[in-house]
Amino acid sequence: MKVLKFGGTSVGSPERMQQLLPIIHSQQSDRHLVVLSAVSGTTNALVGISEAYTNGKKEDAKKQIDNLYATYKTFIKQLFKTEDGLRMATEVIDHHFNLLESFSNDLFTSIEERIVLAQGELLSTTLFHFYLKEIGVSSVLLPALDFMRIDEEQEPNLEYIRTQASALLAQHSAETLFITQGYICRNAFGEIDNLRRGGSDYTASLVGAVLQVEEIQIWTDIDGFHNNDPRYVPNTKPIANLSFDEAAELAYFGAKILHPQSVFPAKRFNVPVRLLDTMELSAPGTLISDNCQNDDQIVAIAAKDGITAIRIHSSRMLLAYGFLRRVFEVFERYKTPIDMITTSEVAVSLTIDNTQYLKEIIEELNYFGNVEVDNDQAIVCIVGDFRNNKLGHATIVSEAVKHLPIRMISYGGSEHNISLLVPANQKLEALRSLHSRLF
Repeated sequence: MKVLKFGGTSVGSPERMQQLLPIIHSQQSDRHLVVLSAVSGTTNALVGISEAYTNGKKEDAKKQIDNLYATYKTFIKQLFKTEDGLRMATEVIDHHFNLLESFSNDLFTSIEERIVLAQGELLSTTLFHFYLKEIGVSSVLLPALDFMRIDEEQEPNLEYIRTQASALLAQHSAETLFITQGYICRNAFGEIDNLRRGGSDYTASLVGAVLQVEEIQIWTDIDGFHNNDPRYVPNTKPIANLSFDEAAELAYFGAKILHPQSVFPAKRFNVPVRLLDTMELSAPGTLISDNCQNDDQIVAIAAKDGITAIRIHSSRMLLAYGFLRRVFEVFERYKTPIDMITTSEVAVSLTIDNTQYLKEIIEELNYFGNVEVDNDQAIVCIVGDFRNNKLGHATIVSEAVKHLPIRMISYGGSEHNISLLVPANQKLEALRSLHSRLF
């Protein structure tokens, strides 16, 4: 079996949705499990509807629902060619949009919000299932809410996912094509929940990993990881092969093609991941596996925006036992991950990308010493082979950016990553200068 995930742009129009079946058939395997995102633009619209309900703006919510409904009415008229097909599709969208309108009568809490956000994937998968039925192709719609579950810590329950998905597949042993929703799941209380934005990649990786499939395929509108951001840097090139660790670094530090968490389940169960382009089927894409070793090479550059740097200066650090632990505990209490960290005898600098509790964090850190905060920063990440027996790579990187103000450098914490913190307005210059020097 292969798992094939298609993103919002891949199902973003009736024509795109109709092109999925030839792609699926082109992938040689005895069975295929297809994971779909919501139709492009739908999740953003559902977020807007949720915000309107949360703020008590029911008329605004109704207007947004009507606009989205009109979009889907046009979508199904173009997708379905028979009266029966159009009738089934109309019943589907009517059901989901009646549900969205029903929330105007209730107290709108985070529980209702998560139900609203789940409607996009439920719509896209059901419409694709009915489209296949219309053209005479047998498929099984597997509800992700029946097997995708997270625990109290918002982490996936891998054993539950494995046993429930395996049982559902076993009920349809004669079928070869299965369709399920990305992104959505149930939480430890059985409520509808989600894997956060970009979570359809994560769904595909989790299911493919625990089922030990041949390959997990992530289909997007770009031909794999590039060695730099093609939006800002000319003449970038796709990367044919990456290790799991290299892909994880690139995904976490800004490469938008893959959800950062998606690499870890695949790595744990050693299931290869292939990134492919729905717009260019002949492109080989990028294969992420345990067998790839880009020895003695720098393979790619990525950048992460929206970074805040925090510096704590305190004479109490000097020879102090447990100082860093107490600092880290502040971030742990507010569930705020740290991206980079550097230390000296009397100061520690670190970065975060989630500023939801920044005010509270700073208040607690002031207990330890003087605290400085720099907003509007960016992390530029250089990924490659930086094992301690390799010479010269750090020098090449530093030479490439010697004309730029570098706020922090992280080197040695990973064998695959050198990270630089620069002001956000210097990010593009850093990307281009590094690309010119390294490639």
